[in-house]
Amino acid sequence: MTAVMDAPRLVTARPLLTAQGLSLNYGDVPALRDVSATVYPGEVLGIVGESGSGKSTFLRCLNLEETPDRGSYTLDLPDVQGNLFDLDRFARRMLCATRIGIVYQNPHLGLLMRHSSSGNVAERLLIAGERRFGVLRHKARGALDASEFPLARMDAPPEELSGGMQQRVQLAKAIALEPALLLLDEPTTGLDVSVQALVLDTLKRLQQDRRITMVIVSHDLGVIRTLADRVMVMRRGEVVEAGLADQVFQDPQHAYTQQLVHAKL
Repeated sequence: MTAVMDAPRLVTARPLLTAQGLSLNYGDVPALRDVSATVYPGEVLGIVGESGSGKSTFLRCLNLEETPDRGSYTLDLPDVQGNLFDLDRFARRMLCATRIGIVYQNPHLGLLMRHSSSGNVAERLLIAGERRFGVLRHKARGALDASEFPLARMDAPPEELSGGMQQRVQLAKAIALEPALLLLDEPTTGLDVSVQALVLDTLKRLQQDRRITMVIVSHDLGVIRTLADRVMVMRRGEVVEAGLADQVFQDPQHAYTQQLVHAKL
């Protein structure tokens, strides 16, 4: 397969992730309106928009927590075929456990707060079928270390940790099985500025070292500027603008994007 250069990263001509025409209504309220996106291997797609724009709903669809009324979602992986929304509950769980990682804005959604931090990471490995204690411990330690979590606290439960450390445990859990796709839903919201910077540095390093394909949702344009190669701007369930991050931020075309960018200047 011929590869093309899309600076600063090398991406293949075939996207890893393809979502086409996702539409979802909550009663009479449209949450997603014909939303489509592609993400290439090793790329970071940032999704921005105000609260209620549909960006987190779209991310939940990518994590197979939501099923849209219409649309398709595929991952270009050797053992994954067809529209993922057609999978049953068990198949979805296994796919998300082994090939898709997620970091939630609220750590309570992703962690067992009274279990040890290493045990939280090991839970993901258990779902994937690992049963050897020594291997579980070793892999959990490695994932926590890669997330720059202090290993002296690896047996502490998340409820005893700061918000930034809880996010690192979530990140370790998400990358423990080296997923093809990492989803991040407002991963720095509610953290102190200095802690935000540390979390973003960790994400950048992981992306560079492991070339993990990422989709990150945030209302904070600074976060998206730091991490994303391409940007998708959402409003009222629709994509109003999309393009290379530098292009969108430096020369926004849609009035709503202009409003977002200028509000942050």
